[in-house]
Amino acid sequence: MFKKILIANRGEIACRVIKTARRMGIATVAVYSDADARAPFVRMADEAVHIGPAPAAQSYLIADKIIAACKATGADAVHPGYGFLSERTSFAQALADEGIAFVGPPINAIAAMGDKIESKKLAKAANVNVVPGFVGEIEDTEHAVRIATEIGYPVMMKASAGGGGKGMRLAHNEKDVREGFEATKREGLNSFGDDRVFIEKFILNPRHIEIQILGDQHGNILYLNERECSIQRRHQKVVEEAPSPFVSPAMRKAMGEQCVALSRAVGYYSAGTVELIVSGADPTGESFYFLEMNTRLQVEHPVTEAITGIDLVEQMIRVAAGEKLAFTQDDIGIDGWAIENRVYAEDPYRGFLPSTGRLVHYSPPVPGWTDDGAANGRRGIDGIRVDDGVYEGGEVSMFYDPMIAKLVTWGATRDEAADKQVAALDAFDIEGLGHNIDFVSAIMQHPRFRAGELTTGFIAEEYPDGFHGAPASPELQRSLAAIAGFLASARADRARRVDGQLGDRLDPPGEWSVTVDKTAYAVVVAADGVTVDGAELELDLEYTPGDRMVHAEIDGDMLSMKVEPLRTGFRLTTRGAIHAIDVLPQRVAHLTSHMIEKIAPDLSRFLICPMPGLLVALHVAAGDTVEAGQPLAVVEAMKMENILRAEKSGTVKVVNAAAGDSLAVDAIILEMA
Repeated sequence: MFKKILIANRGEIACRVIKTARRMGIATVAVYSDADARAPFVRMADEAVHIGPAPAAQSYLIADKIIAACKATGADAVHPGYGFLSERTSFAQALADEGIAFVGPPINAIAAMGDKIESKKLAKAANVNVVPGFVGEIEDTEHAVRIATEIGYPVMMKASAGGGGKGMRLAHNEKDVREGFEATKREGLNSFGDDRVFIEKFILNPRHIEIQILGDQHGNILYLNERECSIQRRHQKVVEEAPSPFVSPAMRKAMGEQCVALSRAVGYYSAGTVELIVSGADPTGESFYFLEMNTRLQVEHPVTEAITGIDLVEQMIRVAAGEKLAFTQDDIGIDGWAIENRVYAEDPYRGFLPSTGRLVHYSPPVPGWTDDGAANGRRGIDGIRVDDGVYEGGEVSMFYDPMIAKLVTWGATRDEAADKQVAALDAFDIEGLGHNIDFVSAIMQHPRFRAGELTTGFIAEEYPDGFHGAPASPELQRSLAAIAGFLASARADRARRVDGQLGDRLDPPGEWSVTVDKTAYAVVVAADGVTVDGAELELDLEYTPGDRMVHAEIDGDMLSMKVEPLRTGFRLTTRGAIHAIDVLPQRVAHLTSHMIEKIAPDLSRFLICPMPGLLVALHVAAGDTVEAGQPLAVVEAMKMENILRAEKSGTVKVVNAAAGDSLAVDAIILEMA
């Protein structure tokens, strides 16, 4: 077995590998850039080596620096995590040349499956179903247009070396191809060092199913069931679960055996994933097609671990050390259900714009229960796992992936796992940047998700006008009214204890008019309980004015929420939505009808940068006439290109930026006359 492993990665996956290596008694080495000098994975490792500036191209993507760190520390193996150098044949070969073990597949398998164009050719040769498309070299945009027309719209343009949702564009017509082909090439080059693109037919109503493969160096290859990864945004997975609510035992067996055969054809070993696209329009579930094989560990691997009890990182290490798998296909079962949500630094209320900055507050939910039902003063939730690599006070940088954490829940049933997701998401405390917790909580509660009716178009179909928060049931609204009344009473009681601060100007603090989502409730808070519109509720919570989080038990149900005081009430964030709640003493509640409504200024004549980023392209100049919806500029943030379009027709009055400029959020790029 290895004595010391270097992790050629960062963030939560570096922390993940370190934990397993430590349990196995293996020393670890972290490598880090300037941006990660104080990151948790650096502190967790036994040793750490600085490898350069923040941009990955100057640090994590330079193989020579990784190898030098191995030599300096005596590491005899490297775990690449995912992304970065994990699927670079040149890196695996360089390690082999230096006598350093690669905790991953053989070089020939990386080469065969890492190139999406070549992998499709191999899959065809192995009689594996592949999506119809063009797998040769595409010369330029005109060539791409001809190919797309021949295949038939819609089509998907993909970077050959791409992954993680980057370097992908869906085209419904020729205009989309012309706008997106060059951007796809640039994203492929910037993220993976390869600008080759292929085009394939886009399967309508598709489900994204993947099969976890595990093999050793002695010819044993197994499939560890499937994962459903259909809920995606911009081709980036958001929710993953295992097993799939769509896959039958017969379908699972057919998929698994086909994926094992493909893996065997390329001599694969280690832990990899074969991704399939499944036509949801086929009720038999037999129309599945090979999409690609990721020869490295997947972000969503924890859900497979949760239902099989197998530590995939441990198995990767043992396989790389030459050990045989200690179990067979017959030993692989399915225990319960697991769901993973990716918590991203992005603002769903502003069109999912990337969000960077400092984590002023960061406190994830507490896994499990202590003997007294609390942990660190907070309620724990049994059956949850949080994989993260951030810390309170740290920065979420524009240089890397925007993922803050992965939340994994396990339950005996799918509904139980989803319920735990909702409860655990409520318990997150994040402040300082935008995040998608409300959004993924809303998905967990959505009737269509609960019914298992998933496709890769789920988000676009269910939120066509953007995300505005999850709808609250009447029961939740009443609960929020009761809690807001209780909080107001606690705040007023504290103020009254400050000598003479309130005098006799207000009614007794226990009688309130509470407005939740435009619905008014009469709330009375007394020593023996809380009533809402005359109906008594059992409410148990502790609150000191200034607390950021409240964990309440109301009518037997647990409800956690973030609390922000407002001048006339509170902002309570829970169950996938932000609720601005007005709380006024009964006697003065009628005065709210006389408040003047503020009208937001019209900013439509400005093209405003929605996130910090690099202005890659500017398509217009002062004096140009533009039409509504016309592309005006391209801004790159977190390795993704974002096209900014004109909100309305008009003439460009002045341009304030140029291609190549670094822009701050809300920077005015241009102004219309």
